[in-house]
Amino acid sequence: MPDKTPFTIEAIELGPMENFVYLIEDKASKRAAVVDPAWDVDAIIQRAKEAGVTITDILLTHSHYDHINGINAVLEHYDAQLHLLKAEAQFWNSELEHPSLHHGGDIIQLGDTEIKVLHTPGHTPGSACYQLGDDLITGDTLFVFGCGRCDLHGGDPNVMYNTLKKLGKLPACTCIHPGHNYGDKTVSTMQEQLEGNPFMHFDKAGEFIDYRMHEHDRIRSTPYHPVLKR
Repeated sequence: MPDKTPFTIEAIELGPMENFVYLIEDKASKRAAVVDPAWDVDAIIQRAKEAGVTITDILLTHSHYDHINGINAVLEHYDAQLHLLKAEAQFWNSELEHPSLHHGGDIIQLGDTEIKVLHTPGHTPGSACYQLGDDLITGDTLFVFGCGRCDLHGGDPNVMYNTLKKLGKLPACTCIHPGHNYGDKTVSTMQEQLEGNPFMHFDKAGEFIDYRMHEHDRIRSTPYHPVLKR
């Protein structure tokens, strides 16, 4: 059967922290959105040229340095529109030139491709995930068998607990595209995360908070492997 999906998602691993930068291509228009441009912008530009696409949009999952340090370099090559959640812009408090500020539930139109913005706070107050059909680009909210830290500026483990509970209600077939290559595979499904991601196993916020803030970093190291529910 021919693939009727109007877009492709390509991961480019860059930088010392194993960041995934994503290039979303709308097949019909040959427009592209780059998610969290950082580190080696020349590699991003080169890949866009090889794919024959024009970067018209920049999507931010959050504003930590390792996810945004290539924005200006991209803008030197392309007249692209910057997108982020209003809550993250307020948290970041940076001088931005005419960004598109969004709320959870907004739709970004990239040619024929609809990108739904999900507000997923916890790692930062305005962290976002981007949903395209059955694909979910999760930034530092949800990793393959892990989740983002909550002890950095703006983090809140109680909020993260609620966010992960909401994400866990997405269809089981949802394909997770994380912000870092920290797992034993580069993509996963929501079903696999519900079964094997220890952060998805808690039914009480207090137990999640204790695990996220104290226990996890003591007992686990990358690459993250699945953990059976206790």
